[in-house]
Amino acid sequence: MTTTDDDGWHEDAVVYSIDVKTFDDSDGDGWGDFQGVIDRLDYLDELGVDCLWLRPFYPSPLRDNGYDVADYRAVDDRLGSLADFQELCERAHDRDIRILTDLVFNHTSTDHEWFQRAREDPESKYHDYYLWSSHPEAAYQTVNIFPDREDGVWSYDDATYKHYFHQFYSHQPDLNVAHPAVQEEIFDVLRFWIQQGADGFRIDAAHPMQLPKGHHGHTLDDPMGLFKRMRRVVREEQGDAILLAEADDEPRHLDHYFGDGEAFDLLFNFVLNVHLTYGVGVEDTWPLYRAEEVLPDIDGLGQWATFLRNHDEWNLLKLPDETIEHAREYFGDDDGDSWIFDRGHRLRLADLYDADHDRIELAHSLLLSMPGTPVLLSGDEIGMGADLSLPERESVRTPMQWDDSKNAGFSSTDPSDLYNPVVDEGRFSYEQINVADQRDDPDSLLSGVQQLVSARDDYPGINDGDYTIVDSGHKDVFLHRIDTAERVLFCAHNLADEYREPVCGFEMPDTATEKVIGTGGYHVEDGGVTFLLDPGDYVWLDAER
Repeated sequence: MTTTDDDGWHEDAVVYSIDVKTFDDSDGDGWGDFQGVIDRLDYLDELGVDCLWLRPFYPSPLRDNGYDVADYRAVDDRLGSLADFQELCERAHDRDIRILTDLVFNHTSTDHEWFQRAREDPESKYHDYYLWSSHPEAAYQTVNIFPDREDGVWSYDDATYKHYFHQFYSHQPDLNVAHPAVQEEIFDVLRFWIQQGADGFRIDAAHPMQLPKGHHGHTLDDPMGLFKRMRRVVREEQGDAILLAEADDEPRHLDHYFGDGEAFDLLFNFVLNVHLTYGVGVEDTWPLYRAEEVLPDIDGLGQWATFLRNHDEWNLLKLPDETIEHAREYFGDDDGDSWIFDRGHRLRLADLYDADHDRIELAHSLLLSMPGTPVLLSGDEIGMGADLSLPERESVRTPMQWDDSKNAGFSSTDPSDLYNPVVDEGRFSYEQINVADQRDDPDSLLSGVQQLVSARDDYPGINDGDYTIVDSGHKDVFLHRIDTAERVLFCAHNLADEYREPVCGFEMPDTATEKVIGTGGYHVEDGGVTFLLDPGDYVWLDAER
């Protein structure tokens, strides 16, 4: 893979998501920074990732972890400089690692210059960048995205004597994305970051961007038209730049985000996320079957970005209603502190799986053996846990645990000066869970995930072949195969805590079949394959036609 005009690079990439603030602190001030990320590129190279997704690093009051942007064209000086960002891109490209940045166009911070100028002068062009009402009681109403934190979607501004519209927190006023001048600002921001070295963007809140906004609840005349223009803008700057949508929409609408192949290149698959993670946790395959049933066919349009956990809450709303309540009780902490926004748990993968590294590895094997572009959350590859003493979603945003030295090797500063505290107590303490301890241990979770990433890299046909779920005869064993003209990849995953020995048809001879990776066994004979799977075992088989 090269980093110049390699259209389609994202289809076979493995993406790794980090928050610069909590990844590595190079100057000892308690905040992660770009030089710290540069210092850790060896680790990312060893892990085998092809693309680094950087969550917001722009100037921000950080009331929402940087998703409250105060300046779209700068770097928060606590994290470094624009030159540092450019250096990271250059160093990453030297290793064939792409860079995606997060862009938030649905809203800004109230601290953004545009909003401040809109407040100061109702006659300025910036006033129309936002959505106002003098009579909110007669205005369009909808449910706020944070229903247990905000009373609604209108907040009063004492400078203008008006209310402004916000689907998120009250300190995040919605942009009027239907306004031509706002759209031009969006295009200019996209151009700017491509010119600095970015290879594409995760577009935050792509679904809310399309929803009714403002006093009259108006919408974009052509929602996909805006996203298609965004795609054209980035491609004009760099021929292989991509757009990734965060759009947790209803399944029946998801194919629309690809704009007939002209809008988003990738779309986060929240449906598969919650079903896969839930199914592995409860030792049952029905959620994986259901995900396949409810997702639309996107063949020829774009590709799913698949994941196990992200940096927000684990959102359960795409599960059936009765299952949501079960997941709330089954996976939640004893005190109920993990439940948030009436929709999910603010827990990491290791919390959900009770620190069972074999089960975490099994889930990663499922993710990496399925079609899509897999996205890994930093820290999940070593089994980091949440800190529920932190507010809201900050519980899953603690510093990376590099070793068992002070501050987990993240920073040399006094612990009280850290952006977020490290996890220093209990079974997820950095003294128990860290990169250094697992790096040279062939049986560690980190080694297992690293080997899985390598196995996927060796089998590019995962996204090119025909994906089929195969009946295993067991409700807790998931079998699937991917067929190309030359090869067959056959994968077995035992979700049970007991031994399983599923048998199914397999037309390939034993002499043409070899084990790619996995802890499980198998034997092929008489037109069939028998998998020998201890609790939590998995195995990938590769057969040449």
